[in-house]
Amino acid sequence: MTSQPQTSLPQQVFTGLMENRISTGRYQPGRQLEQHTIETLIRLTGLSPSAYNMQNWRFIAVQSPEAKARLQAQAYGQPQVASAAVTFIICGTLNAHNQLQQALQPSVDAGIVPAKLQESWVDAATQTHTDNPQLQRDEAFRSASLAAMTLMLAAESMGLAAGPMSGFDIEGVIAEFQLNADEVPVMLVTVGYPEEQSNRRQKCRKPVAEILDYI
Repeated sequence: MTSQPQTSLPQQVFTGLMENRISTGRYQPGRQLEQHTIETLIRLTGLSPSAYNMQNWRFIAVQSPEAKARLQAQAYGQPQVASAAVTFIICGTLNAHNQLQQALQPSVDAGIVPAKLQESWVDAATQTHTDNPQLQRDEAFRSASLAAMTLMLAAESMGLAAGPMSGFDIEGVIAEFQLNADEVPVMLVTVGYPEEQSNRRQKCRKPVAEILDYI
């Protein structure tokens, strides 16, 4: 008889998060998040992976009524921007290879990354990313998307709800929030306290057999 491996507590917690998580679009209006809660969410989000540990992202927490109204106008009037406690503009950074040495320096100082490896990564990223806007954009979207998922899971772990939004005017957000020339808004993520709903259930997903191939 083959014994089954025991499920660890961290795995149970993560499994519970994934099996119960839903993308929320309805929030309890008027309920705010403390600053330390927002900063904890972003500290955890910053632990997301990125190529060469570039950390090629920036997060804008839109929480004041005035800023929410400005963002809602660029999100085609979607109501969750106004009702959520905060909506994060998830920005990916272009030309991130230019600040890779600086991004890696704390790991070098801590003895985690050897200085020679830092130099090697900087050289490699410089060669592949310089004058390659498509790769820079692809990398920005990859990193920002990974960070957005981390943010949503972090919110769920803190008893909050979250929802990703791709329906917004990219150029409008860039202009309205004066993003830098090397920043692209990849996604919006709303976070807050969900509206009480008796039918709040996760939608069905495709079975593993339909989405997994072995080679």
